Amino acid sequence: MAEEAKSTGPIRMVAIDNMVENIRYKSQILVRTNKIDSAVTASGLVGFVAGLLLALIMIIVPALLVVK
Repeated sequence: MAEEAKSTGPIRMVAIDNMVENIRYKSQILVRTNKIDSAVTASGLVGFVAGLLLALIMIIVPALLVVK
């Protein structure tokens, strides 16, 4: 009976270790996703302005060249 208790101990620890690693992995993915979301939110206005300026340049410059 004592041998059965000893043999189930390491198996349970392996299962617990696997669950802990799974939780760590998922939490790291969650942290990375939150960091990316924060970075996109923080630089959203700058990116919008840069895209708007680029779009205006791509429209206005060819229009000016066609008029001449």
